Amino acid sequence: MTTPTNSRRDDLVWPNGYRAAAAFTFDVDAESCMLAHDPAAAQRMSLMSHQSYGPRVAVPRLLRLLERHGVHATFFIPGFTAECYPDTVRKIIDAGHEVGHHGYLHEQMRGVDATTEACYLDRGLDALERVAGIRPVGYRAPWWEMNWHTPALLAERGFVYDSSLLDGDKPYRFAVEPDSTDTLIEIPVDWALDDWEQYAFYPGVTGSGVIESPAKVLEMWTLEAEAHHAEGGCFVLTNHPFISGRPSKAVALEQLIERVNALDGMWVTTLGAIAAHARQTCSKTLVHTRFEVPAFPDVPIRRTPDIAVPQRELATHAVDGGDAASGVDLDGGLA
Repeated sequence: MTTPTNSRRDDLVWPNGYRAAAAFTFDVDAESCMLAHDPAAAQRMSLMSHQSYGPRVAVPRLLRLLERHGVHATFFIPGFTAECYPDTVRKIIDAGHEVGHHGYLHEQMRGVDATTEACYLDRGLDALERVAGIRPVGYRAPWWEMNWHTPALLAERGFVYDSSLLDGDKPYRFAVEPDSTDTLIEIPVDWALDDWEQYAFYPGVTGSGVIESPAKVLEMWTLEAEAHHAEGGCFVLTNHPFISGRPSKAVALEQLIERVNALDGMWVTTLGAIAAHARQTCSKTLVHTRFEVPAFPDVPIRRTPDIAVPQRELATHAVDGGDAASGVDLDGGLA
């Protein structure tokens, strides 16, 4: 039995004397993310070759790299990628790595209704089961874009954890709906720990034209890993094979793995293993705050759950003219 709470409470203790955790994760998007963004991209031979580099060339390189250091990683694979590259998926599994769900065609998730999203989830699950005989327990939303109805859809399908939200440094348990007893484990991510922001570029498609030096990226990610280690947190790195699987970037990634492995008491493992431990350890259930903003400026913002604000805080907000983030209306009262 877990206790619902609206406040973030750190109730996770790492196992076996570990002081922090780290996971190396790979989103094997391949062609899917481009096709979902623009189906006409299928006619662009060079762009398709840029994306297919991931499963064709980069994944084998990354598997060799991970094996050299005894690291098991988590690979999030869209169903379409699994259908196009079944041998690649099987090699990932045969090497002892975890496979997670990443949509079917890396769909644009913003504003998608629950019925449509359920179809995406089921189609991706079916593809992974047909290709590799697996039923993943972990999910990462395409573009890290979760809808409020997504968690309930995941729980209905037996998922244990998600890794798409950005509101923590350690795993936590959360309710899939405000009044639901169904929960998931969240293993948060961070845009600073995604290779897309550092390296991704294709003319007219993505990126600013600046491709960062792997040496700079290695320095930044090392600092992030050391900080998470010092805080007792969970360092989750998100890489894309078609980006970080290219030679110099893979060299920097290998150097990072060596540094992370060398941190005293750092548990380097899969997200699935981290989620299984968090499921046993996390006794508090976070209920995420939702906002309803009908119209500005005269309609108050509604917040769910509705949390009482101390009178002193109410008085402060009344003087300041109100704070939308707190759910206090312009008259100084709770909306």
